Amino acid sequence: MKKVKNTIPVYDICSLKTNDYSNNEIIAESFAEYLKVHPNLHLPHRHSFFHIVLFTKGSGFHTIDFEKFIVAPGQIYFMKPGQVHSWNFQGSVDGYIINFSEQLFENCLINHNYLASFPFFQGIAKESVFNLDAKKRVDAKDVVEKIVAEISNSNLQSLDLLKLYLLQLFIILERATAKLPTRLEKPQNQLILHNFRKLIEIYYSEKRLPKDYAAMLYITPNHLNALCKDLIGKSAGDVIRDRILLEAKRLLINADLPILEIAVKLDFTDGSHFTRFFKKYTNNTPEEFRKNSFINS
Repeated sequence: MKKVKNTIPVYDICSLKTNDYSNNEIIAESFAEYLKVHPNLHLPHRHSFFHIVLFTKGSGFHTIDFEKFIVAPGQIYFMKPGQVHSWNFQGSVDGYIINFSEQLFENCLINHNYLASFPFFQGIAKESVFNLDAKKRVDAKDVVEKIVAEISNSNLQSLDLLKLYLLQLFIILERATAKLPTRLEKPQNQLILHNFRKLIEIYYSEKRLPKDYAAMLYITPNHLNALCKDLIGKSAGDVIRDRILLEAKRLLINADLPILEIAVKLDFTDGSHFTRFFKKYTNNTPEEFRKNSFINS
């Protein structure tokens, strides 16, 4: 585990191994047992790996990138590396946990961006948590149990089988949680939205206007704005702003990073400009958000 003074911890996959697995790229086990070995994981933390939990028992809540989700049996959530996470459970909790490294699929998939094609691996908290109905819950649990059973196998082909099971789980969950497309939700529009979000991940600190992204997507700003409103109920400007705010929150939980330095990192003209922006959309100053984050942790 890597720690920075007065900063939430960043956990790597090796530091969270509770069993003597034959490889260091994937963990899969009972969630209750995992919690016993790692009791401090309820505090805010980050992962350097992909992280999945399927709840079969429990209540309380957890947060992903400062979004709160109520825990319930049959809920499954997905996280990509770098997201901020915490748990606040009530009573006993159980289910299954799967952690796997960013390199797991590196040598077996021609498309290295394949995981990013799944909506729940795009780093958007609200699109990464699902409450499954009884039938879908059984289907997901069946595949997860196969992964947990296979994890202790030291056979040469075991890791390949685990990858296949994971891909099966992702496809099952994508089909189970996908909305029925409306007349406006054409495949090309979904692709434009996906590419828009990818561009924001690269340029959010330097490009603030929808017209900048529309130009890179070879469409008009009006088209981009209408598409975002139709598909996700937000304007293109809101999508850009949400990503800037998320990064601001992630940086603010590092108490050793001065707020003026955060403002510079996010390309604000000065600290007061950053403070006005942050308070306008969160109702807290950066200082208040930072203080509350450490009190709650």
